[in-house]
Amino acid sequence: MSKINGLEPEQLGKIVQAVKENPDLGRTVWRAHSYWREGFQVHSEIRGFHVQMDEPADLGGTNSAANPVEMVLASLGSCMCIGYAMNAAVLGIEIQKLDIELEGNIDLPGFVGLEPQPDQSPLPGFTEIHAKVYLKTMAPKGKVQELHQRVFSTSPVGTTLSKEVKIIPEYVQRRFV
Repeated sequence: MSKINGLEPEQLGKIVQAVKENPDLGRTVWRAHSYWREGFQVHSEIRGFHVQMDEPADLGGTNSAANPVEMVLASLGSCMCIGYAMNAAVLGIEIQKLDIELEGNIDLPGFVGLEPQPDQSPLPGFTEIHAKVYLKTMAPKGKVQELHQRVFSTSPVGTTLSKEVKIIPEYVQRRFV
């Protein structure tokens, strides 16, 4: 099989066809488990991978790792990179280089329980995220625009961030040993 962007378009097509023929294959569940260590330090496990998080020193952390909102930006950027690689391979576009810079603003008053200023969001999350995509390819401009639209309309992380998602918190009292 011939690869484009390190991916096999034929294999990608088989995955799409399998989900098309059996939609239940497309209903997936993803998990993560996070453990508080001390201060703002958190250890998360995802499919056997280990991720550390902390807050910057100026927010009371020890600056030993990226913080959760930085991880959200990195997750979006990673999802977009994967989307570009996959969609470009399907469209027959070879990517020579791809960089995505992400930036978002968060108003801290909501997070620390203070009333926000009139020009600040009352909610403790991103009000908007800017994503600058730097893509080097020999593909024609029209094909690159099609790729760009496809990536942004099919990004699971982008879609999750752009809509309201129900979070169902449940406190479970248990005995720790």
